[in-house]
Amino acid sequence: MKKEFDTVVVGGGASGLTAAVFAARMGCSVLVLEQKEKLCKKIYATGNGKCNFTNKDWQASYFRGSDFSLAEPVLRSFDLEDTLAFFKEIGVYPKERNGYFYPASEQAASVAESLSREARRLGVECLTGVKVSRVYKEQKSSKGTAHAETRESCTENAGIFVVETDNGKFFGKSLVLATGGKASPAHGSDGSGYPFAKSFGHTVIPPLPAIVQLKAEGKFFKTLAGVRTDGRVTLHIGKDIYAEEGELLFAAYGISGIPVMQVSRYASVALYEKKNVTAELDLFPALEEGALAQEIARRFRLMKDNTAEEALAGLCNHKLNYVMLQQCGLEPTKKAGAYGKKEASALAEIVKHFTVKITDTNGFEQAQACTGGVPLTELTESMESKLVSGLFITGELADIDGTCGGYNLQWAWSSGAAAGKKIGGTYASHSTVETKH
Repeated sequence: MKKEFDTVVVGGGASGLTAAVFAARMGCSVLVLEQKEKLCKKIYATGNGKCNFTNKDWQASYFRGSDFSLAEPVLRSFDLEDTLAFFKEIGVYPKERNGYFYPASEQAASVAESLSREARRLGVECLTGVKVSRVYKEQKSSKGTAHAETRESCTENAGIFVVETDNGKFFGKSLVLATGGKASPAHGSDGSGYPFAKSFGHTVIPPLPAIVQLKAEGKFFKTLAGVRTDGRVTLHIGKDIYAEEGELLFAAYGISGIPVMQVSRYASVALYEKKNVTAELDLFPALEEGALAQEIARRFRLMKDNTAEEALAGLCNHKLNYVMLQQCGLEPTKKAGAYGKKEASALAEIVKHFTVKITDTNGFEQAQACTGGVPLTELTESMESKLVSGLFITGELADIDGTCGGYNLQWAWSSGAAAGKKIGGTYASHSTVETKH
């Protein structure tokens, strides 16, 4: 097969294929190399198989990283409207639910397959099951052949990228590193791109799990395992506070649920930095503490001949009632009439401010995203390296991670499109491909 291309994309996921499509639309010859057996494997598992691919509620604050403000120009260059128009054009009709956009089919496969199909329609060469072992840039001699491995400044355009694989060498005028981070290695994000970025002189901020469950200290978690309840989690890290509301989920190891996963990246970084992290849980957000204390006292009074645990039935999950009573120093099997306003106030305080020590996160295998990567200060708004001309770093390999709600995929589409457009405008060697269907 052909060995030389205008651009070689390492990684056939969301950002890599988006970059490939936009470069090909502008006339570039493109090769995509993917180590898994099929393209976009991670997309198939996104959103429990439904793929929430973007969100109507767009704010820069939903994106995190060492220089997250620098992500805004990239996101605005390919925003919500551009994203929806692009996917409608390639066959994905969007369906909105509370601001969250899914394919109308409610199948993640619709997104993955439409993107793959568009890439192939444009003539993008896609090789799957290919392992990349090394990438580097060779400088061209005066006769135009590559002869020496070198790191070049961004002002030097001479040179060609060499990609060594278990299927031979491939060459590109430009190179896109779109390998993903380390979250969900079973779907291809195994961290293999970080050494490639480092080999070109880039900094790599240590990757850590994000959008992940939190492990906590306490034997009672085994009792609470499986309990779901509406609540609020407030993460305390020194003077910093991060809070989210929604359905909390208890597990034998600690806490989960969307609110927990939304704040988890802060816990992950803080624990890496050896900081103390605690999570304060409000397990009954429907009532203020004083009103809750009155309700508990009323139950103790009216159901004085029942056990304290029975008196709380219907207030919280019975397992939560049992554990909260124990945490307050009250005996669940004792008659409710033995307790009064003082005990009711103490119990209400526990329920509203149940605080646990966070000891760790679950690993990359359970994480939906990861922190860290190449800082945006080392990249232009088109995701091109400021150190090596023609090198582009997209998606999760850059130090940007979003919250739940389609924001990580939006970053993939935006960063991939930015890179693909710049490549198309700089390295295209033949005419633009028709994009209308």
